[in-house]
Amino acid sequence: MTDRLLGVEDLVVEYPARGFGKKPFRALSGLSLDIRLGETVGLVGESGSGKTTLGRAVLGLAPVTGGSIRYAGRDISRLGRKERRALASDIQVVFQDPYTSLNPALTIEQILTEPLTVRKVARPEAARRVRDLLDQVHLPADAGSRLPREFSGGQRQRIAIARALALEPRLIVCDEPVSALDLSTQARVLDLFREVQDSTGVAYLFISHDLAVVRHLSHRVAVMYRGEIVESGDGDQVTSRPQHPYTQRLFLAAPLPDPDLQEQRRAERRRLARAAAAPSVS
Repeated sequence: MTDRLLGVEDLVVEYPARGFGKKPFRALSGLSLDIRLGETVGLVGESGSGKTTLGRAVLGLAPVTGGSIRYAGRDISRLGRKERRALASDIQVVFQDPYTSLNPALTIEQILTEPLTVRKVARPEAARRVRDLLDQVHLPADAGSRLPREFSGGQRQRIAIARALALEPRLIVCDEPVSALDLSTQARVLDLFREVQDSTGVAYLFISHDLAVVRHLSHRVAVMYRGEIVESGDGDQVTSRPQHPYTQRLFLAAPLPDPDLQEQRRAERRRLARAAAAPSVS
């Protein structure tokens, strides 16, 4: 696949045992996933399914005990700290909580300038780049002189997106980036992600527990359950016509404003859970 940017192959992530007689905890079991240039792959599953662990492994924050992660053809699964730091220009992250991911003691200009300073970008060029970043995420130029506490959750997430874009990465890991926002703000931030992708060609690994969110943004969707991918394919197909019982239960777990339809979904979800003899999705 000539346009493959990221290739995860038979990935195993295992955490050491805690306590005498305990076994190591296997968070990912032989997982494989590709992301192409300029593509969004949505990774969906309930809490504990392993989706955030996969994101952390791509970022070098989780121990890879088997398989490989290849970026632009290079195995990055076991890089040293110095090599991993150099890779930060290409792979960035947007975290879930916009209230804790920004340093409250720094101005927005300082937050956006920090990665540029590390890369030894000259001060005039860094100042121009900060202005461009604020414009790119639709924040006013005077936002740079203010502190994170002066912004709403949606605005803070825009700042986090701007920070991730500062070094012009080719891949951004988005770890539940809209789950802490209200629905109307979610929609605006998702539109911004798409707009940024259209203008820059950046690829996303977009992690979420919400099928409706990944449907809005993803070209392809992979569904995780207990450390494995149980269904993957075209985004519209997986989110509209799920085949695996677990994906069907995720779809049925999405809330609806109509109480009668919601009760029908609950009944169908319970039926599927009994048929699969697996825990229901809350």
